[in-house]
Amino acid sequence: MEGILRIAGLVNDSIVDGPGIRFTVFVQGCPHACEGCHNPQTWDFEAGRDATLDEIVERIRHNPLLDGVTFSGGEPFCQAKPLAELGKRIKDMGLGLITYTGYVYEYLLSHANEENGYMELLKVTDILIDGPFVLSKKSLELDFRGSSNQRIIDVRQSLAQGNTVEAAL
Repeated sequence: MEGILRIAGLVNDSIVDGPGIRFTVFVQGCPHACEGCHNPQTWDFEAGRDATLDEIVERIRHNPLLDGVTFSGGEPFCQAKPLAELGKRIKDMGLGLITYTGYVYEYLLSHANEENGYMELLKVTDILIDGPFVLSKKSLELDFRGSSNQRIIDVRQSLAQGNTVEAAL
């Protein structure tokens, strides 16, 4: 059976969800409900619409200007398995992948199991922007993050070295 994602929307040409021109998948559903969230319409797990992985891949393929793809939300790790499959297909196209999450990297590692697919999604992610949005730490000076507690993590290096390796974008 073909993979299905519950999405809030797709953006063909984002310049705010990572470096360069990016295709952004906004997933639907988020358990964090951060005060001051930029996308509160993505919280409800029943809202949004279903999209097939094939539909999303075709939209990505038809944009030759893309520098990469970003998974945002909502909370991508609530749909880690289908996103991991989509991530594999994105990597096969030669594109980089950024994933945003309200969880911290260490939590994802310690709670990863075969059922939730956290590790599968981490393994196809190049850069993870982790941590909940914290309104008291909000800053408009930060690139690609909303609050200063959020980190930009090089996932491949972190997995290879066994510790958290922050990166610059």
